[in-house]
Amino acid sequence: MKTNLLKKHAKSFYWASFFLSKNTFNKCSSLYNFCRTLDDIVDDINNLDVKKKNFFRFKKDFENKNYNKQIIKDMWSLIESENIAKQIVIDLFDGVETDLEKKVVINSKKDLLVYSYRVAGTVGLMMSKILKVKNKEALKGAIDLGIAMQLTNIARDVCEDKARNRQYVRHNFLAIKEIINESQVFYEKSFNSISNIPITSRFSVIVARRIYRKIGDYILKKRNLENYNRAGKIYVPVFEKVVQTFLSILDFVKLLFVKNLNYNNQANHNILEQEIKLNERI
Repeated sequence: MKTNLLKKHAKSFYWASFFLSKNTFNKCSSLYNFCRTLDDIVDDINNLDVKKKNFFRFKKDFENKNYNKQIIKDMWSLIESENIAKQIVIDLFDGVETDLEKKVVINSKKDLLVYSYRVAGTVGLMMSKILKVKNKEALKGAIDLGIAMQLTNIARDVCEDKARNRQYVRHNFLAIKEIINESQVFYEKSFNSISNIPITSRFSVIVARRIYRKIGDYILKKRNLENYNRAGKIYVPVFEKVVQTFLSILDFVKLLFVKNLNYNNQANHNILEQEIKLNERI
């Protein structure tokens, strides 16, 4: 079940997962299943009242540790075994709940970063816990990688989100280009942090970062909104995934020479800190 879900809904991550041990892969799959369940509740075709009811029932089951639901049981097992702060998961719930409105409009950089942290930075943070990252500066980089990937998602899903009455970015190609450029900052800032991932799991994250970042390049190749709309959901083709996997070897070697990690994306984290106390999560 876990493998099929990951393979079906997260092609880039599934590709990268080949470089994880079976035990680590299973833990990451449990986390993915939990996050996917939340997404499916919010994106379901049911009316808003039904979706809210299903969402709050799932949240209550989580908070009450309803182990009759395997997904919740597996998630709590992760929280306890990997020392994940419960508040990180509550942040994830808060982010997903943002989408439970008739109309969602994000107008400021602060709101965009807070939303991206909640729905994806949290996942990066939890993934790092599973991968045994302990350095706090590196954990901040994990948040950045999650945010970078979420900004990529937003840039890719403008049409899909518009159909759901959600607007995280204006529906024009300049705005899409701007959010891709913003994502590049977070991809860059996250790179050195990967050096703190144990070497047995490091390559998988390097590959996932490269392939997901490449989605932005394929979006930019559309050049205008008409081509973008016509393209549908944009993926990285298999040949390009192979290329990026080989290029990841160079990244792997570069990271071997990172000795002192000096985190340097504080300006963006200061924006987040207006609403999220990151040190309490890390």
